[in-house]
Amino acid sequence: MSYPEKTNLLGLDRKGLEAFFVSRGEKSFRASQLMKWVYGQAVTDFRDMTNLSKALRADLEECAEVRYPEIVADQLSDDGSRKWLLRLEDGNCIETVFIPEAERGTLCISSQVGCMLNCSFCSTAQQGFNRNLTTAEIIAQLWVASRALGERLDGSRRLSNVVMMGMGEPLLNYDNVVRAMLLMQDDFGYGLSKRRITLSTAGIVPAIRKLREDCDVSLAVSLHAPDDLLRNELVPLNRKYPIRELLAACHEYVGDSRRRVTFEYVLLSGVNDSDGHARQLIRLLKGIPAKINLIPFNPFAQTRYRRSTPERIQRFFEILNQAGIVTITRKTRGDDIDAACGQLAGQFHDRTRRRYRRLSATQEI
Repeated sequence: MSYPEKTNLLGLDRKGLEAFFVSRGEKSFRASQLMKWVYGQAVTDFRDMTNLSKALRADLEECAEVRYPEIVADQLSDDGSRKWLLRLEDGNCIETVFIPEAERGTLCISSQVGCMLNCSFCSTAQQGFNRNLTTAEIIAQLWVASRALGERLDGSRRLSNVVMMGMGEPLLNYDNVVRAMLLMQDDFGYGLSKRRITLSTAGIVPAIRKLREDCDVSLAVSLHAPDDLLRNELVPLNRKYPIRELLAACHEYVGDSRRRVTFEYVLLSGVNDSDGHARQLIRLLKGIPAKINLIPFNPFAQTRYRRSTPERIQRFFEILNQAGIVTITRKTRGDDIDAACGQLAGQFHDRTRRRYRRLSATQEI
């Protein structure tokens, strides 16, 4: 196996690192040694990796590097949430968000530059799409956040959970996302339990089925509607993978375990938040091991949607809760720095021209 000059070692999981070292005439255990330095100690200078031989350190200086994005902006919300704007090598920028809570600290990681999908209520989707992130660019978000938060793998860290809920559809960047999540779980990586890693998808049915075999993490599904007609409008992907197929894949994913699929439901005033919608949702999810996250809509420029009132959100919650469905109303976090759910936008060149078409349509109106 050959590697180009200056291989970014952040892009290799343990198997990839083992193969890399063997290709350099070294023993495979060098992979775990390097991972302890990079992920456990946030050391990127090979000269400081003292349990590697001088000859190996010199070789690594010539052929490899640990390269991570530049932090362009580091914003702190009034509620303690923190958002980083990270510049990639091609000049595009992505966003990563840390959300601290009493019993956990969750990092929301991006998987694409923009998003290939076109969900009508999501700011990221309205910005268009540029490309998939590499494995290195995905895991680097965790590396950057861990270092910024002063993390050490000593059992007392603030960052305890990762959600693939940032910019992009993770299952449309399947291989790179899976490799990154395996690194997150690796004992010599970040040692996260697979239950502490959640992948959120709009519903790429074949990839959901494959994910169960390759990297069995917690699953969240962006549902947002109780019927195909409305979901086609909100989540156009539904035309390809309608709700019935999606729920069947979700049921297969959890199997006979006690696990639940989390269904995300953004509440849009007058669109999907009526008592009737709530009752439809109850009927739809009958027999599915489900938990529902109700998410107040987070507005953005030029959107036609409005957030449901607190009273309407509470009523929707009560109907679901009384039916015995585990339901949580997600507290809006980081909206003062545009870090809340559905608000991430980054800075990038939109290859789809979706952003231009949207702005042109707005100007015409």
